Amino acid sequence: MSKLKALFIGILQVVVLFLISMAMNKLTELLHLKIPGSILGIVLVFILLKTKVIKLEWIERGANWLLAELLLFFIPSAVGVMQYIPMLENEGLQILVVVILSTVIVMLCSGIVASRITKRKEKKSA
Repeated sequence: MSKLKALFIGILQVVVLFLISMAMNKLTELLHLKIPGSILGIVLVFILLKTKVIKLEWIERGANWLLAELLLFFIPSAVGVMQYIPMLENEGLQILVVVILSTVIVMLCSGIVASRITKRKEKKSA
């Protein structure tokens, strides 16, 4: 596959994922749901993949690119934190403790889930 064709396919897949996210944002707005549309979009894509309505190959290249560039999406929020320097000076230690604890909890939960998935796959292949 030529590089230009691969680039076009990747861009098209990112656009599809973006459109799904925007559609779910509009749906949550219309239905006045308390959950972000992007989360509903992730759930929808997961369900469509599990039910084989869409194939992984149809979104894999674009999703991999988005994951590879994920750090860039956090730059605006990191810059936005600079507006809250006085709050960080007063309550920075408490915020740091919460961030560290929540990170550890997410890491533990992710490790447990990954371990269980690996064990389940090993049982299926055995």
